Amino acid sequence: MILTINCGSSSLKYQLYTPDLGEVAAKGIISRIGEAGTSIDHRVGGRKIRQDLPGADHAGALEAVISNLLHPEWGAIGDIAEIEAIGHRAVHGGDTFVQSVLVTDEVIAQLEECTPLAPLHNPVNLVGIREARRLLPDVPHVVVFDTSFHQGMPPHAHVFALPYRYYAEHKIRRYGFHGTSCRYVSARAAEILGRPIEDLRMVICHLGNGVTIDAVSGGRSVDTSIGFGTFSGVMMGTRSGDFDPGLIFYMHKKLGMSLGDIEAICYKESGLLGVSGVSNDMREVVEQAVAGNARCALAIDMFVYMVRKFVGSYAAAMDGIDALVFTAGIGENSAYIRSRISHGLEFLGVELDAVANDQVNGTAAIISPAQARAATMVVPTDEEKMIALDTLRLSGGLTGRDPAEVYLAAAVAE
Repeated sequence: MILTINCGSSSLKYQLYTPDLGEVAAKGIISRIGEAGTSIDHRVGGRKIRQDLPGADHAGALEAVISNLLHPEWGAIGDIAEIEAIGHRAVHGGDTFVQSVLVTDEVIAQLEECTPLAPLHNPVNLVGIREARRLLPDVPHVVVFDTSFHQGMPPHAHVFALPYRYYAEHKIRRYGFHGTSCRYVSARAAEILGRPIEDLRMVICHLGNGVTIDAVSGGRSVDTSIGFGTFSGVMMGTRSGDFDPGLIFYMHKKLGMSLGDIEAICYKESGLLGVSGVSNDMREVVEQAVAGNARCALAIDMFVYMVRKFVGSYAAAMDGIDALVFTAGIGENSAYIRSRISHGLEFLGVELDAVANDQVNGTAAIISPAQARAATMVVPTDEEKMIALDTLRLSGGLTGRDPAEVYLAAAVAE
């Protein structure tokens, strides 16, 4: 079996896959790590078990994961040796890691060097890797990077128009995020369409609390909306999206704000929350907009407008599009937002079947009429499956299985 671990600053998500990756044998999340009220929600079969883990740190959280997987009543394995490999998510691999890799001491050292690029994420990702290696030292560990899918972007898309030395000496460039999701979704979209991914130009709209718009041509990311930090591009739940960087100087010099204060505003107080004044959750913003809240209506207008601008620019960059693909929390669940974004993109060949759009029920669906020049689709993301696939691919000799025979492995192989 393959275990995937997504270790965040205050949470840890995990999933245990059967050897063929066909089923999730168990999964769960540990919340509020290092805070009051730490708890684990463990699911196996149709059963959910909730436990309090008072005072647990990340090491204690991982120990709780293994304990629950081995539990005689609600466990999924009888022996820890049934875990054949572990896949880890890491947010930032810089330009060092252009693909997923087996974890070694050298890899950990290189990942530490990338910490300044993602100071909120990489340190806790490293904690998860180290603790898992401590608990299961004899199995292969694989690390999958959010940034790696975007490392094939051409220089004209990832180099900023700053003095070149900052790129050459300090790795200041466009990196992009949500790459694990975009890679999985683009491969699934090609599979659903029954067309070789090499022949497709897609715009992936990963719309959630975090937002990435990704131009995928021939199965490769050629441009993406988030740049160096994680607040640029389209406005998000609490992140600002693009704005004139001159505002930072103005807020610092004229308003007397510290750089730390400005950074907090850009990351934590902006986006849907900042404009609406109500919530960072699109569902609540839509509900309030329908009830007549003008600022919530404005927030939705801004969000839709920014997404549509990126779709149009990426269509221009790829000389057209063959598919517009919605994914993640908003993209998968909001027929209203999908409709708002699609409206007006008919010049790109985008059309929406209103009935099909309204009937999306959590599964992949084509929501455009058959005659549309570009397919409009909803494809649920599954970052954990992508991590598991890469883990299987890189540790494929475990039981003589051929990773190419595993579901979707051929479609997502690099």
